[in-house]
Amino acid sequence: MVKRKVAALEKIDADFASLQYKIRRDPKSYKDDFLKQWEQYESQREIFLMSPATATGDLVESFHNMVDLIAHVADCYPEETKTYPDDLKTILIQHHAVIHPELRDKVVGSLVLLRRKDIIDSANLLTTLFPILVSSPSKTLRELLFNKILSDIRNSNTKATNHPLNRTIQTVLYNLVTADRASPRAIWAIKLTRELWKRQIWTDSKPVDVMKEACLADNEKVVIGATRFFLGGDKEREELEDESSDEEVDLGKVRHQVNINKKSKKQKKALEKAVNKVKSMERKKSKPHPLNFSALHLLHDPQEFAEQLFSKHLQNTKAKLSLDTKLLVLQLVTRLIGLHELTVVPLYSWFIKYLTPRQQSVTSFLASLAQGTHKLVPPDVLEPLIQKIANEFVSEASASEVAAAGLNAIREICARQPLAMTDALLQDLVQYRKSKDKGVMMSAKGLLSLYRDVGAELLKKRDRGKDATINLKSGAQAQRKFGEEQAGGIEGLELLAKWKEDEKKRKRAEKGLGSDEEDKDEEELNDSDWEVDSDDSSSSGEWINVSDSEDEAPVLKKQKKSGGEPEDDEVDAEERAAELERMSKLATTTILTPADLAKLQELRSAAAVDRALGGKSQRKRGSGTEGPRHADDALTAENIEAPARLRKLTKEEKVALAKEGKPAREEHKSTQAIRKSKKEAEGKSTSNREKQRKKNFLMTLGKAKSKQKRSLVEARKVLRGHVERSSRGGRRRNGV
Repeated sequence: MVKRKVAALEKIDADFASLQYKIRRDPKSYKDDFLKQWEQYESQREIFLMSPATATGDLVESFHNMVDLIAHVADCYPEETKTYPDDLKTILIQHHAVIHPELRDKVVGSLVLLRRKDIIDSANLLTTLFPILVSSPSKTLRELLFNKILSDIRNSNTKATNHPLNRTIQTVLYNLVTADRASPRAIWAIKLTRELWKRQIWTDSKPVDVMKEACLADNEKVVIGATRFFLGGDKEREELEDESSDEEVDLGKVRHQVNINKKSKKQKKALEKAVNKVKSMERKKSKPHPLNFSALHLLHDPQEFAEQLFSKHLQNTKAKLSLDTKLLVLQLVTRLIGLHELTVVPLYSWFIKYLTPRQQSVTSFLASLAQGTHKLVPPDVLEPLIQKIANEFVSEASASEVAAAGLNAIREICARQPLAMTDALLQDLVQYRKSKDKGVMMSAKGLLSLYRDVGAELLKKRDRGKDATINLKSGAQAQRKFGEEQAGGIEGLELLAKWKEDEKKRKRAEKGLGSDEEDKDEEELNDSDWEVDSDDSSSSGEWINVSDSEDEAPVLKKQKKSGGEPEDDEVDAEERAAELERMSKLATTTILTPADLAKLQELRSAAAVDRALGGKSQRKRGSGTEGPRHADDALTAENIEAPARLRKLTKEEKVALAKEGKPAREEHKSTQAIRKSKKEAEGKSTSNREKQRKKNFLMTLGKAKSKQKRSLVEARKVLRGHVERSSRGGRRRNGV
């Protein structure tokens, strides 16, 4: 009975498929057949709507097939089917919770199909599906609707950005978030916005406003989703972009496979697909790169947003957020403060009660405090915090990990606001560089090297180091006052000046001139070998003098002691002063040509590579700390904790390190057996010699006996054949 029923259903499906194919090929000839099906559809729809929850299986199956048929041929008869989209919307909106799941999915699919045929527009489809998405109790339906909505928005923005549709959907999402701040429905607005932001379909400030309002919601899940968007949404977008750019096609490899393999349509299609993909990638490379601003930079009023977040979720004692959620919100608040240099003074006094080693996730609190510090934070606000960190974390009785974390936190805070440190506290903390623990020692050395650069006046003379002492003596280095800004300059200008001096000396040496002779002819020393093309007639490789006077500052010579030895400190101080004077004069009296700019960019890149590889300049600083961090980069708990290489490993970590890369204990295999199993796991074949070894003995017996019965003439013939084959590269003639 069941088999007959299944066969009947399959026959009905085949009939519908055949009719659909015929109608699409010749709509006019089969119009009468379609009208009969349409009448049948309307009668079944009326019967179905009378009791959709209690409809029989046969009725549901028949109505399912009718909906599918009409959806595929609706564009052939637009006048007859103009009420069809409204019928589907009514069924879906009013009865989506009670109708059969297969019929419900078919109605959704039919609406999407009508959208693809341009019978309905995207706004019509999305405003129908989205209210059901946020209200439906069915998990499978919510997942289906979310994927359909996301796919339709992506398709609508494929050829060009569809601004009217994007504004409509963004307004719907914004209203969903702000209408009821305690409702969990806003989580769908967050998911949709985050996915479209990651795929770079929405890149303006409107989705950022939606997420901003979601951060101020009362529901904890909504707050977590929106906060994580600001903390990690940009990173997700960059990772997705890197993944898509890594999918390169080796066109030569594909063509080689097509040529050596059997010719087939599948291979031909693979080649065409590869060629199209390569062309598409080339087109993408030639397109201008879009300006992808960070979500944190697109906020309209970051000061007000940071204050609202702090007062609602952190300062408010009635807020019922978990500790992990509070830490997420705290990271967002402090990142906004540090990035935009905001002023939220109550935040720093709020930190006081959390700065103790007994506090759970204390390194996250320390990282957030450092992240929320910048040069415009008043130093007297930070002094009590640094003092408490020093008292609670950095002492002889503290564990080495605790002391290292405290010193790292103080260093990160003082790197952003050096004026928060007092000389007495700094001199005490610097003494920990003599600690026996490597993590504490390196943290203290990092703090010492920091203040040698930004505040050497606070250190004792014996701790300042040679460079800081010389700079203080010459006036080249001085601690900045609160609110003082450093004068801007051209980055890497000293590299270009040094390179030009070296080139001038090299060319003098090639011509046999002395180093003390004056420049006789500037045009002979032009750098024609690296000069780039320029329309300007003055684009030489040298500086263009635009000052009024032609007098050059004399080079200061080394002063000698009475004993004939130059005094190192005085000489270095004079050289630094002369270099600063020369650089300031070059920067204010010369114009950079296109050739200069090209070389300057090259020298900057070389210096950056040197820093990344730990070059001489970085080793000279030797602070044991990480390189300069970008302003947009977050500060995490891992930056505060001592690195694993600087602390003692536990027994479990040592055992795991010893077992790494070794086979399991129960295997007990030889090295050769391990290699063999590894080869088999990778799918690699064995050699002919190994196959010969595995051969059954009885199969090799005949060949062995025949070898014994060979005559001398046969043996000579076999050996000669072997030599000839070897000389021409074997049976395959690989040597030819």
